[in-house]
Amino acid sequence: MVLNLLFITTVIKSTFGVVTTGLWLIPLLLAAITYYRYDAVDPESRPLDQLNLWPEYDFIVVGSGSAGAVVANRLSEVRKWKVLLIEAGPDENEISDVPSLAAYLQLSKLDWAYKTEPSTKACLGMQNNRCNWPRGRVLGGSSVLNYMLYVRGNRHDYDHWAALGNPGWDYENVLHYFKKSEDNRNPYLSNSPYHGRGGLLTVQESPWHTPLVAAFVEAGTQLGYDNRDINGAKQAGFMIAQGTIRRGSRCSTAKAFLRPIRQRPNFHLSMNSHVTRVIIEPGTMRAQAVEFVKHGKVYRIAARREVILSAGAINTPQLMMLSGLGPSKHLEKHGIRVLQDLPVGENMQDHVGMGGLTFLVDKPVAIVQDRFNPTAVTFQYVLRERGPMTTLGGVEGLAFVHTPYSNRSIDWPDIQFHMAPASINSDNGARVKKVMGLKESVYQEVYHPIANKDSWTIMPLLLRPRSRGTVRLRSANPFHYPLINANYFDDPLDAKTLVEGAKIALRVAEAEVFKQFGSRLWRKPLPNCKQHKFLSDAYLECQVRTISMTIYHPCGTAKMGPSWDPEAVVDPRLRVYGVRGLRVIDASIMPTISSGNTNAPVIMIAEKGADLIKEDWLHNPEYKVKRQDSPGYSDSDGDSMSAASSNIYKHLTLNRSPLEFLTLYLSSYNRLILQITLSLRIIGSIIIVAGSVELVR
Repeated sequence: MVLNLLFITTVIKSTFGVVTTGLWLIPLLLAAITYYRYDAVDPESRPLDQLNLWPEYDFIVVGSGSAGAVVANRLSEVRKWKVLLIEAGPDENEISDVPSLAAYLQLSKLDWAYKTEPSTKACLGMQNNRCNWPRGRVLGGSSVLNYMLYVRGNRHDYDHWAALGNPGWDYENVLHYFKKSEDNRNPYLSNSPYHGRGGLLTVQESPWHTPLVAAFVEAGTQLGYDNRDINGAKQAGFMIAQGTIRRGSRCSTAKAFLRPIRQRPNFHLSMNSHVTRVIIEPGTMRAQAVEFVKHGKVYRIAARREVILSAGAINTPQLMMLSGLGPSKHLEKHGIRVLQDLPVGENMQDHVGMGGLTFLVDKPVAIVQDRFNPTAVTFQYVLRERGPMTTLGGVEGLAFVHTPYSNRSIDWPDIQFHMAPASINSDNGARVKKVMGLKESVYQEVYHPIANKDSWTIMPLLLRPRSRGTVRLRSANPFHYPLINANYFDDPLDAKTLVEGAKIALRVAEAEVFKQFGSRLWRKPLPNCKQHKFLSDAYLECQVRTISMTIYHPCGTAKMGPSWDPEAVVDPRLRVYGVRGLRVIDASIMPTISSGNTNAPVIMIAEKGADLIKEDWLHNPEYKVKRQDSPGYSDSDGDSMSAASSNIYKHLTLNRSPLEFLTLYLSSYNRLILQITLSLRIIGSIIIVAGSVELVR
């Protein structure tokens, strides 16, 4: 914040040094007046933390990530429904807006900073054999930490979900929900029947690319793969990545779905609120309320209709188990009363990739951190919304390919490539190795000798792993992080498939088009793999198990399935089995992982889940809330609440201390400073126009 103040003060002083004559003062005053009203009317102004919560809401949504933000938006479209969205973390910050700085958000206060349990089969090159698992603890959730890649998955993924006994989840049905939220601004896709225009979520390419990504796409065509829209009719092929960015900045679900509804009178947001459990009445098995801690105080807020868990594939199962829903033996071990024996925390899947493939080039065409002038790059981003800072976390190219283990007769590839014009060595060990959790000995021996050299990489990732992991409670303390067993490569075929993917990646890098850059593989072997012949299948499998990288896509821990499926936690309408008034709407419900990055599928799940809730409560007579059940509550747009609920649950948001009010004031002041920074663009434009007028006169 101090740096912000210094920067703004300098700009204002220099500006006023130039604009002290009559004509210049008028546009500056107009800009100031415009700013004064800007915060109240701009749909992208930040949502505010609600100070005075009601004792009861119709719907309480837990988690504001890729799913929760969408659900809260869509439910609050019904004016008579009062919706509370609860988020454990704070709002986004200025760094989170910058696409290229995604790695700097990981391991920060916006990240839960989870780690997997030690493994003997994977993550062998990571500290203590544990992989870092970043998860968003911020308004917008992991859509604030991710690399913004917009990938829907394969049509066969969703047809498979339907075949497992989940009607309505086939591709033809879910395509509508993908298109509903999308505002695709790529001109060549404007008339595509597979894309939407005018939705709340902006999707487009980064406005800045290196020449390496064009070579990557051309190399794919040389291998027989088409340059295609991988979110269109077919998936197998190569393309320049699309991402959730808007005007060169990250378009998180908080920005897309929450900022436009900040002034809805029936929507409340509570940030920095750690939910500890869902209160379920044992006799009726109905979810009645949510308990959370905010600023050291315990709150209990009642849910008149439903509680929706959208806390993600780690926190949702943790919260369910803390509330008495889960494997009975595991809950009893921690002294938690079992309300419903369900396979919560099972069936966990993730896309694991092989990192470390590094290709050196002779020409200065890659992203090398020390080469860029910070001032020039920053102003290019701020003033023109262009430049290296708009890259999607560094990823420029995507591809989907078939290994010998996949069925080539259908369009359902089993390997995805992430291509980046940089590698582990590109920042001289400043950030990438820390985010990965790479052992210092591995970095020093393999990557330090080529620090700051021009290089690029292909990361093959496994699309449909056969291995399954688990999420378990560490204890009954809701503030203790859960136990995450990724269980990577428990099925040996997963590692073998990734090896085949790595061999295809090497063939891509050897394509004729890359020779213009002098591209060649860095052939320094990993220290624990030296016993194998370099690039042999045995060596590649060793690298797969050494630099095993999560692609940040955990899912499946509250599986959707029919009542006869013993692994199912929720039904096809996302209702938790055996509990009334409780649904799960996030990546947890995926029966099997989608073939590609999961952010777009989770947004689709949220869009469809919100419609399921509307269908039930607006059209199904069984869901009608009778007035005698909740005396004192008006089912109109009024603000009266249930008298019974008010007596049971105390309203604890009053009587804030002076220190809390000071904290809230400073938070608002910081938002003011950030918006002034953004408004400098407007002021600068007005000054230029006015200057032109003065010159003409």
